[in-house]
Amino acid sequence: MPHDYASMGFYTYDCLGWPVASIPPGGGTILIDDLTIAVSGAAGTAAIAAARLGASASAIGGIGQDMMGDWVLERIAGFGIDVSDLVRCPGTPTSSSIVLTREDGSRPALHLKGATGAFTVPHDRFDAVTDAKIFHLGGVGLMDAMDGAPSAALMAHAKARGCITTVDVFAGSPDDLPDVAAVLPHTDYFIPSVEEAQALTGLTDLGAMARFFIERGAACCIFTLGGDGAYYHHRDGTVFTVPAFEITPKCTCGCGDVFNAGFAVGLFNAMPPREAVRFAQACSALNATGLGSQAGITDMPATLDFMNSCSVRRPAQLAAAE
Repeated sequence: MPHDYASMGFYTYDCLGWPVASIPPGGGTILIDDLTIAVSGAAGTAAIAAARLGASASAIGGIGQDMMGDWVLERIAGFGIDVSDLVRCPGTPTSSSIVLTREDGSRPALHLKGATGAFTVPHDRFDAVTDAKIFHLGGVGLMDAMDGAPSAALMAHAKARGCITTVDVFAGSPDDLPDVAAVLPHTDYFIPSVEEAQALTGLTDLGAMARFFIERGAACCIFTLGGDGAYYHHRDGTVFTVPAFEITPKCTCGCGDVFNAGFAVGLFNAMPPREAVRFAQACSALNATGLGSQAGITDMPATLDFMNSCSVRRPAQLAAAE
């Protein structure tokens, strides 16, 4: 039986501290109020969030043969996620981050790329990893061994098998565009942050950026806009914006990745596009209320209750984009 959601790509071990206002000089120490560890990464966060929302999920990626990898594997499996294709990469550490979360929720990080750049999906596993209703590729730009032609081949296979495909990126400049462009012809929903879309295109207008990616093959673009909500632009001409919810953020780590999972859960629960984006926005908002990826997500009923009861923000500049 196929999974609801297959999440391939970037899996990390995160250690997060809050609040961190500065780094002390020399060997000094500062005191913080909260410290946690979490599985994160564009694929890892999405897989766990989807499982918490009631989806059957599978994890596809790489981790090291180290203590961090042991914990990541145990943590993900603990959510009932299929870890058959979360492979151990010999001689390579688990991708890991030290996240220094500020009081306003922003989170500068120190990151070790590790196994994210080393894992591959062999062709004889293509059928197994795409045995899902929705196939998510998370972290294009960090997967050195899979980016470009290998990921494009896997995405084409997923489409040929009838999967709905979604893509998220880790992009900082136009240098990352070739890896992104390779998978766009096989992408139903391209879901970067607005900052990543701007970095890839050199553009700032939401509609112009969406058309840029649609011209390169994507069927639909959804840009996450942080406190300004989300922007949806389909090649069929459907364009709308959904506002952010009114919350006090603690940590924004993983908010975009949780959005991806929420949107997927909305799709396979037959929500129309606007409602699916609104549900995804609710997932992202809840995530920001805790420390670490997926910290604020509990289950589907609680998320729906939040979505239907929490007030929203409506900045004037967002309405002007419609």
